[in-house]
Parts: sequence; C-alpha cells; structure tokens
Amino acid sequence: MKLWTGEIHRETKGHGDLHDLTADVTAVVKCSGIRAGILHLFVIGSTGALTTMEFEPGLVGDLRLLLDRLVPPSEAYGHQEAWHDGNGHSHLQASLLRPDLTLPIREGEPVLGRWQQVVLVECDVRPHQRIVVLTIFGD
Repeated sequence: MKLWTGEIHRETKGHGDLHDLTADVTAVVKCSGIRAGILHLFVIGSTGALTTMEFEPGLVGDLRLLLDRLVPPSEAYGHQEAWHDGNGHSHLQASLLRPDLTLPIREGEPVLGRWQQVVLVECDVRPHQRIVVLTIFGD
C-alpha cells in the first residue's frame, strides 16, 4: 500500500466563483503512480467547498442561485454580528457543501461519471488563494 500527497492551487474571485479541477486532479493521480485506491481531496479554509457536478454554464449558475436562495447573503447572521465581515452566509454555504470529497481510483485515474467533474466552490465574499490537498492511498 502506498501513500501519496499533492496540492492544487487556485486563485478565486470571490462569492460564487467555481473552478473545474478535474484535469488537475487527474494529473495528480497519474503522477502518484497509484493505479487502484482512494483519493481524498480537502480544501483549506472555512468558506471554500468541493463538490462534483456537470460543470456547464447553466448548472453553474443554478448552483449559485440555489446556494443564495438557501442561505441568502442579505440575511443577518450571528457571525456577522460578531465579526462584521459580511460573510456569515459564506460560512454556512460552504458548510452545506462540505470541504472534502473522496473518490475511487481505478486504472490510474479518478472514477467519475461521463458528465461529472470535480468542482471548487468559492463561497466567501472576498477572493482567496485556495489550496486543495490531495491524499492518495492505494497500489
């Protein structure tokens, strides 16, 4: 059994900025030399999130709208009262999506459906330099 780690770095523009990481994730898995196993991805920061989805403009827009309907930026949140930084909704949206994903690896590649991509979601109101940590276990 082998263990391998890597990172993907992305500069985000702020709230609602989504990035398709699939090509980078695939490249890291291939670089690891692991042919079969498990890939775990984790975005550092409490206002970033990871998900899988079909990364196409209509659905990207739909996800943005859904998150803002579920947790509206305009609402008053306890975080805002404590910190006055305008991103209480950002923390809650990221919490709903979660900061991590686990994918199987088969034949040296992450297993994804034909229309399924790995996506970084920026929920914060400010731009960030995001780091996604990849941990790969397998043979």
